[in-house]
Amino acid sequence: MRKFALIIFAVMIFSGESLAAPSMNLQDLDFNRVNPIVRIKDITEVEGARENQLTGVGLVTGLPGTGDNSNMTTQMMRNMMRNFGVTLDARSVRTRNIAVVSLTATLPPYARPGQAIDVNVSTMGNASSLQGGVLLQAPLRAADGKVYAVAQGPLLVGGFNTQSGGNSRTKNVPTVGRIPGGALVEREVPSDYYMGGQVALLLRNPDFTTAQRISDAINRQFGAISKPADAGRVEIFLPGNYVAAPTAFLAYVEKLEIEPDTGAKVAVNERTGTVVLGGNVKISSVAVAHGNLTVSVGESPVAIQNENENERQVVFQNRTDITTEEDGSSMVAMPATSTVRDMVRVLNSLGSSPRDIIEILQTIEKAGALHGELVTM
Repeated sequence: MRKFALIIFAVMIFSGESLAAPSMNLQDLDFNRVNPIVRIKDITEVEGARENQLTGVGLVTGLPGTGDNSNMTTQMMRNMMRNFGVTLDARSVRTRNIAVVSLTATLPPYARPGQAIDVNVSTMGNASSLQGGVLLQAPLRAADGKVYAVAQGPLLVGGFNTQSGGNSRTKNVPTVGRIPGGALVEREVPSDYYMGGQVALLLRNPDFTTAQRISDAINRQFGAISKPADAGRVEIFLPGNYVAAPTAFLAYVEKLEIEPDTGAKVAVNERTGTVVLGGNVKISSVAVAHGNLTVSVGESPVAIQNENENERQVVFQNRTDITTEEDGSSMVAMPATSTVRDMVRVLNSLGSSPRDIIEILQTIEKAGALHGELVTM
């Protein structure tokens, strides 16, 4: 017998006076503060001080027979040995202990030559594991084609791959590794964050209200020296006593605290059943009915006589029986003043799973009762 579980959600919009929430006690909840007080440092970045991505290609040696056997590996090995004055024939190169890898790193702002940065390493060919390997010296380039760092060193791999006869066992991903502090910075990237007595702060989550609050907090301390250029940028003119010391000024500004503002959003991920609801989300007066309907479909053979001119035949056909059973459902009303916190409490009281909540939210949004952006990931 096959069973198909169908979950029915009914959402109806009523006037605020016709429905009440007898099980809700909103007096014990504080809806006044949705966002915490944070430092300006935690929600902004200084314009001109940015990270840069570096990439490269290298060879990992010392692998216990888990390397590549591709033509790319052979060619790179011959090229490397040619730099040392050694000429190799393609047929004499054995590459099972060598792997061609891609290298990625992030060059942080204000990095100076001689500083060390981390390097991520991943296989490019058919190597089965990088465990025990050592990366040979390889340059790391930026988008402009210039070398900004050089990587080298033993790999740390968070997995393993063992084989014996026809059996094998793999844990995590052994084809990806990391070299902490494995690259030395060779070239400095200029950070022009201070130009003409002016600096700018970039918001990680652009918002007009938050930008205005940042500007107001700075102006309260130093006078009218800043203004929001748009939702993602706040311009600041350094006061006279800080013109020669912009670093000291930014260090002071970073410690100022504000309450950021965010848009009303609900993010759902149907693949994992994850629901993240922002505190600013409000809903109109709704009544949510939640019920479980189970439909059972069964097939049983039935004998049927098939008569023709010559003989009688007995044939069997499948008869389909359908039965339905509905569990006890419930309906909970929510007033128009309800916030997402009220909604979560109600849905939990119904015994709804995260995937049930996703369906309910989507239905509420279609009914026009969800006042916020529903983001499906």
